[in-house]
Amino acid sequence: MSNMMHVILYAIVPIIVVMLAGYISGKKGAFTGEDAKKFNKVVLVYALPAALFVSIVQASREMLARDIKLTLISLVGIMLCFMIVYWVFKYCFKKNTGADAAVSALISGSPTIGFLGFAVLEPIFGTNPSVALVVAIVGIVVNAVGIPVGLSLMNASLEKQNPGSTKKESAWKPVLHALAQPVAWAPILAVVWVLVGIPWPDWASPSFDLIKGANASMAVFSAGITLSAIKIQINWQAVLGSILKMVMMPAVILIMGLIFKMDPLNLKMLVVAAALPPAFSGIIIADESDTYVATGTSSLTLSVILFVGFCPLWIWITDMCLAHF
Repeated sequence: MSNMMHVILYAIVPIIVVMLAGYISGKKGAFTGEDAKKFNKVVLVYALPAALFVSIVQASREMLARDIKLTLISLVGIMLCFMIVYWVFKYCFKKNTGADAAVSALISGSPTIGFLGFAVLEPIFGTNPSVALVVAIVGIVVNAVGIPVGLSLMNASLEKQNPGSTKKESAWKPVLHALAQPVAWAPILAVVWVLVGIPWPDWASPSFDLIKGANASMAVFSAGITLSAIKIQINWQAVLGSILKMVMMPAVILIMGLIFKMDPLNLKMLVVAAALPPAFSGIIIADESDTYVATGTSSLTLSVILFVGFCPLWIWITDMCLAHF
């Protein structure tokens, strides 16, 4: 129980307080949705890449070798859930188009690892390279695999509905665009650095630590501002999206991790990462394409609220499973 109280007090409560501050600031007009986008850009272009890079370069080759299983389970597990969400929303709701289902998958089939990964995992598991590797691996899966797949499915559906409405682009263009972002290439560069065996000098870390420190706080505050600008409309699809995200994804990851005898600590971190609320990038894409905005944002908001209870619950479930398997 003391462990659960630690998770609630040191990981959940700070997120609620900072997110609530952002929400109130947004409602009072101190900041707008456009300001939130600028904050998000600071996080994704500078703070998060710095945090990932400086954390991973302090890892060892042995640690990377141990994390191959983590990489494969992250890729297969998250993308399996991503496609299940797509199929459920496309074939179980007659009014939904393929574009609606693709946006649903981008939201309810992707954890918001870039914004909340460090904010949640570090207070629970400590500041160490293992946490950074989980955040980096899941982030690359979501940004370099999930988003390109979702965009391809969405554009294919929009093109089918309105021929000529979308530009003909190479299927690899979204992938290359994702990999060109600092949040993707910074951790990859760090992994290469470790594999080559170049020692990381201690004096170099402080240069990254100052901007790295802004990552979690700015991301959570920005999330609060974003939520303040959203009109919530709870319906059955929003509820189902939240259930698929908060229940199905961590359950799939946990089952796969147990079957393939994943490292216990890595498994716990990955389950918590999978239980994170939906990715804010899905909402941004929904808004830009004017597709499934109201239901998608409502599902995201509901998931953020449910995360307060589901985060400690999934840690407890994982501990119970690891003790019996």
